[in-house]
Amino acid sequence: MNVEEIVALDVHVHVETDAEGRMSLPDELMAGSAKYFRTEDRTSTVPGIAAYYRERRMAAVVFTVDAQTATGHPAISSEEIAEACAEHDDVLIPFGSVDPWRGKAAVKQARALIEKHGVRGFKFHPSVQAFHPNDPFVYPLYEVLAEHRAIALFHTGQTGIGAGVRGGGGIRLKYANPMAVDDVAADFPDLPIILAHPSFPWQDEALAVATHKPQVYIDLSGWSPKYFPPQLVQYANTLLRNKMLFGSDFPVITPDRWLTDFEKLEIKPEVRPMILKDNAVRLFGLGESRA
Repeated sequence: MNVEEIVALDVHVHVETDAEGRMSLPDELMAGSAKYFRTEDRTSTVPGIAAYYRERRMAAVVFTVDAQTATGHPAISSEEIAEACAEHDDVLIPFGSVDPWRGKAAVKQARALIEKHGVRGFKFHPSVQAFHPNDPFVYPLYEVLAEHRAIALFHTGQTGIGAGVRGGGGIRLKYANPMAVDDVAADFPDLPIILAHPSFPWQDEALAVATHKPQVYIDLSGWSPKYFPPQLVQYANTLLRNKMLFGSDFPVITPDRWLTDFEKLEIKPEVRPMILKDNAVRLFGLGESRA
């Protein structure tokens, strides 16, 4: 990847359809999230995502969520995603996902995804996967990530998955409090961590964790910037200017929409390129950027 040729690095992009047309979520949850986010176009495969971002001179971190134990729905293969990304490594960075409830099998899979398939990090969605991030049973998984300096990206805050569905589709918001990730950051001090999304209703907690723990970053995906709470904007301009990352949550929020609203946000001119690219380039070790 030539970082000089890209204008932004989107660290939060979902692969929701595989090459065979299998979806990443059960039909009920997929339909509910489409209604919540007011989008129906959820069928981009890895090659389609690569073409989309290449056209915009952007790069993207892509992943799925393996929540088979909690949802009963078979996951899209992280191995297949990584192999497809290898054919588009000018614009795509693969992350893996493993079901933490699979225990030793998940640990073995995570190691193979890193060592054999070249994934750079892992996406965790505690609400959909139904686990507390600081539960000791997950720690062997983090040990593998820390050993390889792979990035752990945690969904935080309310989720659009299950929103409006009867009983929220059985998904419980309690798992996504970023204070649980604070324990992980303390117990694995060299593990790079990204807290995904404005963490409603725990925004202040997320800001506190990212301020206190040197290896914790925040991605700004999942919300249009026009809805960002004031304290998030304040910290993006000041104490956390080096730790805020551009993320869209594609396909439910497109980078086009996100960037249009970001232009109207009161972000200092010198901070904008840091959020859009430079902070992620540094975190991923992709080289120096002159953006």
